[in-house]
Amino acid sequence: MLESGDDDTAVGPVGEVSRYQIKPAIWNATAPGREPADPHVALDVAQAIMRDRCAAFEKRFRRTATDFEFYVLWNAPAHLIGPDAGGVVSRLVAARAERFCNLVERRP
Repeated sequence: MLESGDDDTAVGPVGEVSRYQIKPAIWNATAPGREPADPHVALDVAQAIMRDRCAAFEKRFRRTATDFEFYVLWNAPAHLIGPDAGGVVSRLVAARAERFCNLVERRP
């Protein structure tokens, strides 16, 4: 929402597409030929990306991702599931993930 303003036709500075600002290579690998400006398609693609990333995380760590890790999986997946991932998150990404956690804090 912050990056795209919920604009389904948004294109980021390095070509990210849709309201979810998905990098072109990832979009093309996940949904070749599908229209990123279609909000239903974009949501399906974003969900497919996260299903794959969460599955890779669960396979590696044998548990589900926390909200913090979920943020990292969307914004900087190489920190956790990349070929050279050491499970260490940069300070910048960690600070943003903490803010995300504050926004989505689950209440009983």
